Amino acid sequence: MNSLYQEIQTAKNQQRKLLAILLDPDKLSVASIGLLFDKINQSPATHVFVGGSSFEGNHLNELIKILKTQTTLPILLFPGNPEQISEQAHGILFLQLLSGRNPEYLIEHQVNAVPILEKTQLEVISTGYILIESGSETAVEKVSQTKPLSRYNFDYAAQTAKAGEFIGNKLIYLEAGSGAQKAVPLGMITAVAQRISVPLIVGGGIRSRQAIEEAFTAGADLVVIGTAFESDPTFFD
Repeated sequence: MNSLYQEIQTAKNQQRKLLAILLDPDKLSVASIGLLFDKINQSPATHVFVGGSSFEGNHLNELIKILKTQTTLPILLFPGNPEQISEQAHGILFLQLLSGRNPEYLIEHQVNAVPILEKTQLEVISTGYILIESGSETAVEKVSQTKPLSRYNFDYAAQTAKAGEFIGNKLIYLEAGSGAQKAVPLGMITAVAQRISVPLIVGGGIRSRQAIEEAFTAGADLVVIGTAFESDPTFFD
């Protein structure tokens, strides 16, 4: 059986595009999540990501347990900190915030996550996370106390992504941030995609099916939608 990462890499090699729906546990309750199941299963999504910049609740395990009973899609954690780790998921994007210089998000949270992860069967996928300026301060900026990369310096974003690949990141994630005013520029997606050989994830500020297709055409291997789907469950109708 292929690993989650092998499946993503295979899809890239076959030029088969992937789509993830990002669910923020802070915005979901056990009671409300049932309304999303049919829409997720009827959508073209290939993955479900669960996580956010912060999480104040204690219902993450229960949410993912319920998700697993209602969808066969792989569920990957997208954690803002080690407290967002659930053994109920299938895997975890083990994030390094490459766009910032806060050591907590480059290594400290990762070190603290090790004892938790070692008690689980989660597939751990090293992911270089690059925040791109999107027109307003995002939750990631506030929580991580870091600044995003300029949306106009394509070459520096591509250089940062390549550094992540050289470090050993298996995925690169270009992110405009939850609820971003502007998505990652298409030219930047292309510049990064041409520079790296690992799969490229793009998310944040993508609010239409056309925007998804444009990101794919620009070079994204996997596109993530969150706010648009949460606020409009008829997104794919």
